[in-house]
Amino acid sequence: MKLNFTGFSDPGLIRSNNQDAYYIDPEGRFFIVADGMGGHAGGEEASRIATREIQGYLETNWQSAKSSPELLEQALWEANQAILQDQQNHPERADMGTTVVAVLFRASEQPWCAHVGDSRLYRFRKSQLEQLTEDHTWVARAIKIGDITQDEARIHPFRHVLSRCLGREDLNQIDVQQLDVKAGDRLLLCSDGLTEELVDQKIAASLQDSPAVDDKVALSLIEAAKEEGGHDNITVVLVELEGVGSRE
Repeated sequence: MKLNFTGFSDPGLIRSNNQDAYYIDPEGRFFIVADGMGGHAGGEEASRIATREIQGYLETNWQSAKSSPELLEQALWEANQAILQDQQNHPERADMGTTVVAVLFRASEQPWCAHVGDSRLYRFRKSQLEQLTEDHTWVARAIKIGDITQDEARIHPFRHVLSRCLGREDLNQIDVQQLDVKAGDRLLLCSDGLTEELVDQKIAASLQDSPAVDDKVALSLIEAAKEEGGHDNITVVLVELEGVGSRE
């Protein structure tokens, strides 16, 4: 499967530091976005550890007999354990944690996604933007059971309250799913610094206006989020599927 990809991260307009992290495998085998929390140093460290551990585990075990979902899920468990170990070694970072979303392209199969928290994966197909991940947040659950609406969720005081993240002893589930993609699709991995500022329709419009995935379209999404306030760190990774083939 031939891919075009790009990614950028920006601290936004309010925060002086960037607690987001991302990694793009140069061969296009996997993509990671993490959004840390837990204070100035803690958030940066948590997201850095997560991306480093996931990258390292996938690279080391790429040729193993593990299935793709097993490989991806275990990579996130390893990241969780590494953050917990760092918390023990550095008590001043005991409350740090991070969200993460990762996509893996392996062999000739459809790609897989794993995520924890509210960093998101979208698919853009034929002018339609669809969120493929489900946020692990209080408001997402409230929407699901009908307690609040989507519009209410955008301004709800609990909208940043996570029900799940890496860096917690009680983490008991990592969501893993196989993706339905085909030539012409675009995948967007992002931190909530993008989605807090831009509704899905605006994100879709930016992607629609761009003939191809390149640095320009990724930066335009970040600039659009900053124009709406840029209250948080903003990270965008874009992947475009040009054609179907084999990726080893």
